[in-house]
Amino acid sequence: MSFVNAVDMTQDAYKNHYAIGAFNTNNLEWTRCILKGAQDTNTPVIIQVSMGAAKYMGGYKLVMDLVADEMESMNITVPVVMHLDHGNYEAAKECIEVGYSSVMFDGHDLPFAENLEKTKEIVKLAHAKGISVEAEVGSIGGEEDGIIGEGELADVEEAKTLAATGIDILAAGIGNIHGKYPENWTGLHFDRLQEISEAVKMPLVLHGGSGIPKDQIVKAVELGISKVNVNTENQVAFANATRAYIESGADQIGKGYDPRKLLAPGKKAIVDVVTSRIGWFKTPAVK
Repeated sequence: MSFVNAVDMTQDAYKNHYAIGAFNTNNLEWTRCILKGAQDTNTPVIIQVSMGAAKYMGGYKLVMDLVADEMESMNITVPVVMHLDHGNYEAAKECIEVGYSSVMFDGHDLPFAENLEKTKEIVKLAHAKGISVEAEVGSIGGEEDGIIGEGELADVEEAKTLAATGIDILAAGIGNIHGKYPENWTGLHFDRLQEISEAVKMPLVLHGGSGIPKDQIVKAVELGISKVNVNTENQVAFANATRAYIESGADQIGKGYDPRKLLAPGKKAIVDVVTSRIGWFKTPAVK
């Protein structure tokens, strides 16, 4: 089964008030767990990779080939999008060239005029090959591949202007952040989300989906969020399960040190997070 772009699935999600889970992969185990969660729930999924994770794994093409090979090996039948997460201009162009089915060009840290022009160029290159494009307006808080955002609210007029470039999905800052949410976080700004949704009338992305309470995610989806990004939650779940395994002394019993056994609890934890969040997003099963 080949990759699909994100256009049809996010448009349907937008029209029917559900969201597609977009889960970041970090290695082979992550890839298999995300695919298993999607297959177990019989739901479409977006597998995405950041620039940093791609560098760690060996490059954009290797990541794409790994995901494709695992899809074949695991007999995956649900639709899968191969997406670049938070790519700069060069990364977006490279992923378009090697065959990703979707790319995010993140130009939020550039002057808006430059973000706009580069987004237009990426849209032209991507759409010529049937590849969907996500762009970002307003900074998402926290840190992503060395880019630190304070989490300001996206400007509605800028959102409208960026949406008019022909992008397929728009990421807009509404108080969300990457990484763990601090105790003093005040929550998502639903008033700004509603303003943006009514202004652009297109699928929106919630970055920093890890750690946002379920009720806020459900409300955000009702207001136009059609793609929810999850990464930190899987990392924390994996770390906690692996820590528990080692602290129990299981790695000292027999061949408990075997990586296949050592990593098993963490892998199960990732699958559990993926399937749980798919339920939160109300992603319908494939017919």
